[in-house]
Amino acid sequence: MIEVNVDNFQEIVLNSKIPVLVDFWASWCNPCKALMPILENVSKKYEGKVLIAKLNVDDNPSITRKYAIRGVPTVITFVDGKISSLGAVPGLVTEEKWDEMISSLLNT
Repeated sequence: MIEVNVDNFQEIVLNSKIPVLVDFWASWCNPCKALMPILENVSKKYEGKVLIAKLNVDDNPSITRKYAIRGVPTVITFVDGKISSLGAVPGLVTEEKWDEMISSLLNT
């Protein structure tokens, strides 16, 4: 899992050759803390096929506003620099559900 911010978001997320899941999180958010190990497992499982990134909403308000993040955690998947068909996925999601969503994304 990689940390992204206003300085590297374009390069890492929007210019990526593989899908990128961006976890919009905050340090004060308990569901965000619970989601982190799930996304770390997903990151290892799909290494080389999908990149998992995290963006601290408090430190990056311009990106947070651009993608209309209203609550955390919210994960947005980008493919070829655009928001994928998965859209924004709010809340604490299980690893099994991520497996389903990523599998459908990679098979399209």
